[in-house]
Amino acid sequence: MRGEIDLSVVVPVYNEHQNLQPLVVDILAELDRLARSAELILVNDGSTDGSAEELDRLAVSDSRVRVLHFAHNCGQTLALAAGMDESRGRVIVLMDGDRQNDPADIGVLLAKLEEGYGCVSGWRRDRKDTGPRRWVSRVANRIINGLAGVPIHDLGCTLKAYRADAIDPRDLFGEMHRFLPLFVMARGGKVTELVVRHHPRTAGVSKYGFNRIYRVLSDIMLIRVLLKYRTRPSHFFARLGWFLAIAGTAFFAASGVLQLTVGGGWLLTGWLTMLAAWLGALVLAGIGIACELIMRNRYWLADRRPWTIARRVNFDRSS
Repeated sequence: MRGEIDLSVVVPVYNEHQNLQPLVVDILAELDRLARSAELILVNDGSTDGSAEELDRLAVSDSRVRVLHFAHNCGQTLALAAGMDESRGRVIVLMDGDRQNDPADIGVLLAKLEEGYGCVSGWRRDRKDTGPRRWVSRVANRIINGLAGVPIHDLGCTLKAYRADAIDPRDLFGEMHRFLPLFVMARGGKVTELVVRHHPRTAGVSKYGFNRIYRVLSDIMLIRVLLKYRTRPSHFFARLGWFLAIAGTAFFAASGVLQLTVGGGWLLTGWLTMLAAWLGALVLAGIGIACELIMRNRYWLADRRPWTIARRVNFDRSS
């Protein structure tokens, strides 16, 4: 249950066998230094390199280490969502499993969060990644800032601290984990950032590919609609429908003028175009109503998850 302990650290893991031992040691050392009731939730996202066995071994050594094993690979965003969903902390810290984020920064983020923020985001100002990754990240952040006005330089940095009551795992799908600060702002929370350390990858293989760039760009286009119309999707489709209907009517009026001035079959063309536009508007209105019903079902009906957990480790022990 949320609020049982002070802090939950959530880390997604996919084929990071070589990084797990030092990562867990470093995180637990930081938790010891902070001297807070805490848990470390590691989500095995269908790893095939021996990470599952290593995670089980690490969980035996410390009851604070809790492991979720997915039945199959679901992606980083859903792995983070599952960890958040199972977390018990009043504060949730998200970080990557490749050891490029530094656990020593957790305490700094927590101290800033206690100043009244809903989210404190890490900023990898001295990023240790390849040129293409840095360039794509810079362009994406500028686009997001322009669309949403979020005061964050590096939304792609997984290392972030959140008040648990400021976020909802149900917001996470696609590549949406990087956009969680925007949802915090949409709920009235305050967001800020701090410069954090970033280390070069020393083991394992990066999971970042150009296919992820496409997914991120798709989510950027979606995010503005989600933030503005997430609880009233019918309004979005109504606007599209009215635009289509007005455009069709305007074309019909213009075709009438052309029929009077130049002759020909403009009037019939205009009438058919207007008819198609109004039919399209009705279809959009129907889609909007359907989305409204789906949205309400999401919030009020079955409590289901888009992932399957094959096995839990240490979830039956108190911390």
